[in-house]
Amino acid sequence: MRRICVFCGSSAGGDPVYSEVAASLGKLLAGRDIGVVYGGGDVGLMGTVADAALEAGGEVIGVIPEHLVRAEVAHHGVTELRIVEDMHERKATMASLSDAFLALPGGIGTLEELFEIWTWAQLGLHTKPVGIVDVAGYYAKLGEFLDHMVDSGFLGTSSRELVRLDSDPERLLEAFSHHDAVVIDKWDS
Repeated sequence: MRRICVFCGSSAGGDPVYSEVAASLGKLLAGRDIGVVYGGGDVGLMGTVADAALEAGGEVIGVIPEHLVRAEVAHHGVTELRIVEDMHERKATMASLSDAFLALPGGIGTLEELFEIWTWAQLGLHTKPVGIVDVAGYYAKLGEFLDHMVDSGFLGTSSRELVRLDSDPERLLEAFSHHDAVVIDKWDS
């Protein structure tokens, strides 16, 4: 695994543990010689992950749309900063550069990125592992809701299993290293 895409907030959130785990993840990835691909910002958890990985000697590739560069949130100290036209190109570029995907806490943008990459897996557009780092229970209710979707018949068990949720990033990375590429038939639950 050469690179992992990290989806996370452009805000630091209200609990310092979010930034602590983001920094730990950046160091962990760099320590395992796994590059970070992320949204290219120098703010919030995005900046924290990038800075921690860089400080630990890791590769960090930021992908940011032009309009956000103009808003002065681009991280110009990363290994490589790719400036793209729009959010659609950003997500496609991040996906093509990455061997797996992890979500840290974040807002609607983080959820949108996570759900889109998960949908792509469900539709067979990629077979890369997808995980959610449940920092301090941030995603616990989401995990319950995803299980509710299965129980209610709107999400197949095999599709639900495409996303791993764990509070420990190291366990997620270990699971990623044993990931079996599975193509799901979305219409067969």
